[in-house]
Amino acid sequence: MTNHPAFSVTDAAAKRIAYILSDEPAGSKFRIAVDGGGCSGFQYKMDIDAKPISSQDIIIEKNGIEVVIDDLSITMLQDSQLDYVEDLSSAGFEINNPNATAKCGCGNSFAL
Repeated sequence: MTNHPAFSVTDAAAKRIAYILSDEPAGSKFRIAVDGGGCSGFQYKMDIDAKPISSQDIIIEKNGIEVVIDDLSITMLQDSQLDYVEDLSSAGFEINNPNATAKCGCGNSFAL
């Protein structure tokens, strides 16, 4: 359980995570993982759960919130940034991953 400087969270994402977690049971965490699948090979998975932190988890802290990423996923998220974006047609979390060599049209899957 450590901080990992090669992954960052924007102020907008931290604010939105804090808002979401305010309605969740105590001990709930915002988790990010990279799973195999999707049309480009890998896909981002974002969940809220109350599972305990394990020794394989990396904790990213921003403005008092914590984002949990497992140690295998963090290797595919080096130098990436979690953001929360709102515009007239949609709102949601986005991961800006400079390691992705391709991504699908919906932006939820990527290739390395």
